[in-house]
Order: sequence, then C-alpha cells, then structure tokens
Amino acid sequence: MAEFSGGRVAPVVRAHDVGAPAAHPSEPIPVQGRSVGHAVRAALGETGLTVFPVILGGAEFGWNVDIATSHGILDRYIERGGNAVHTADSYAGGRSEHIIGEWLRTRGNRDDVVVSTRVGTHPDNPGLGPVNLVRAVEASLTRLGTDRIDVLYLAGDDMSVPLEETLATAEWLVGAGKVRHLAAAGFPAEKLVEARILSSAGYPRVTVLDVHYNVVHRSSYEGDVRLVVGAQGIAVTPSHPLAHGFLSGRHRRRERLGTSARGVQVAAYLNRRGQRVLKALDTVAQDVDAPDAAVAVAWLLAQRAVVAPIVNAYAPEHVDELVQGVGVQLGRGHLAELSRAAQ
Repeated sequence: MAEFSGGRVAPVVRAHDVGAPAAHPSEPIPVQGRSVGHAVRAALGETGLTVFPVILGGAEFGWNVDIATSHGILDRYIERGGNAVHTADSYAGGRSEHIIGEWLRTRGNRDDVVVSTRVGTHPDNPGLGPVNLVRAVEASLTRLGTDRIDVLYLAGDDMSVPLEETLATAEWLVGAGKVRHLAAAGFPAEKLVEARILSSAGYPRVTVLDVHYNVVHRSSYEGDVRLVVGAQGIAVTPSHPLAHGFLSGRHRRRERLGTSARGVQVAAYLNRRGQRVLKALDTVAQDVDAPDAAVAVAWLLAQRAVVAPIVNAYAPEHVDELVQGVGVQLGRGHLAELSRAAQ
C-alpha cells in the first residue's frame, strides 16, 4: 500500500540537524555516527548486510506508478544514498519485481543493492508449503533478473503449514545460493520463538522482521513481539510507516478522501486520536524544521530494534522528503509528545 501522496518537498538535510553542511541534492546524506564512507548505513541485524536506514518499497510499481516513473524513483533513492529495495511477488501480480529487475539490469548495479522480496501471497504460489515456496522463489528470481535474493521475507498470512517444513525448504534455498538471509513478515511472537527453537536444530535463522508499525498503529509490535525481537536480536523493518499516507499530514478531511480502498484506510485514522497525533506531528515538525512525513520516519528510527522502515513513493521528489527522516534528530521531549498524542 502507498505511504505517500504528493505535497511539498522539503530539503533533504539541514546543517543544524547533523552538525555539517547540507548535502548537494545529488549526494548521499551524511549523518554523524551512522556513516560508512559517504553514505549512511545501519547493520541489518545478524545478516552481515548494511542498509540505508530507509528501505525503498515497490508496492506502487506497476500499480499506481508506471515503469518510467518507477525507475525515476529508484534512481533518486540511489542518488540520496539509498541501497536497499523491497518488493513482494504479489505486488501488481509480480509486475513490481519485473520493474525492479529491469532497473537493476539497465543500471548494472545489482551488486550494490540489497534486494529483498516477500513471498507467500501470490495467487499462483500461495502459502509457505515446500512446493509453492520453491516455485515462488524461482518465479521471483526470474522477474528480478537475478541469481539470488538477499533477504527473503516469509509472509505470515497463512500459518497452516508447519514452520519446520517451511524452514527445511528455506534451508535448501539458502544452500543452493538462491536466498542469502531469511526474514518474517507479520509473524506473531510465538512463531518467532518457534523459529528460533528450530534454528537451534540447524535450520536457517529468521533475522529480520517486517511488522505493521507506526505512530498511530502500535499494537502489532509493542508487546510480546517487541520483547521477542529484543531477546533474539532481530532487526525490524516496519511497513506502513506513514499509515497509508495519513502521517504525511496531507489527508485531514474525510470528504476529500473518496471511497477508494486507500481513502477508507486513511479515513479510519481521522478520529480524535488521529487528530491529536497530527497536531503533535505538526508541532514537532515545526520545531525540527522538517515535514510531518520525515518526523514519522524519524520516530520509527528512534524505536528500539528498528533498523529501517520500508517506505513507498509515487514520484522521485517524494523520496527527498522521506529520506530526510534519517537526518532528523528527535529529542526525548519530541518522542514523549508523540507518544502521549497516540495514547
């Protein structure tokens, strides 16, 4: 689902945020204490990979965004110092993977980009059973035009298949070099615990978690999942960091949302609590001289175990605003104000 929908574009980074001159628009963002060379990088848990603290999602590619614009978005993200792209075999029926694959081929940058995809929800290969899992990975590799997936996210939508069977198949995929690291998407706490127990028996470890998490949607993560993640050292890459665009601050009136699926999703947040959160975002954004969307990203990056939110964009200029969240430093007062508003 989209996380962004138009609006003003703010500067990528400000000197008083990072204690250094602002970067040129075509240069990576320097952030003190988190840089490797000229680009910002963070360790992705136990994978050994390092990623930009904002992962570019491909949920809109091939659906609301055509191939030319998608490639423009990807190019802008790389220009801003990004190096991690996430998609799913179910996005636009696989079209998103194809678009990203074409971009990797034409840019010749496969070895410079951390590519992750999620499987388990494509109608041709549903679930995480052994046969469908292998078929899904092979189909994704073909569409992406690559010989390996750096991080394979296993969708937790259907948990009817015994996890041991899924991990046994994943072990073969890793051994064959088709998958480098395993991640979970939407796994409950008990499944994460089960996965770690199975890893002690020799199965591949789940080292990354995608969970629906943002300032206004916190129940999916805060609780048992966060406790397990902390205990296991799992890296968290939250999806929906802008709550379907609500936290961008651009959708404040129900009558302007329409009846589309996204409009319904955003409208669900337009209640008293949501308005409090928007007011708090506005206040903090003004204080740190950044757009609401960047503050929402910065809030996530301030949460324990969160390494990089997965963000989506409709246009190249939106990337500028989203990645600015990496350079925004929120104080304890800012975090407390946002947390109070979301209660």
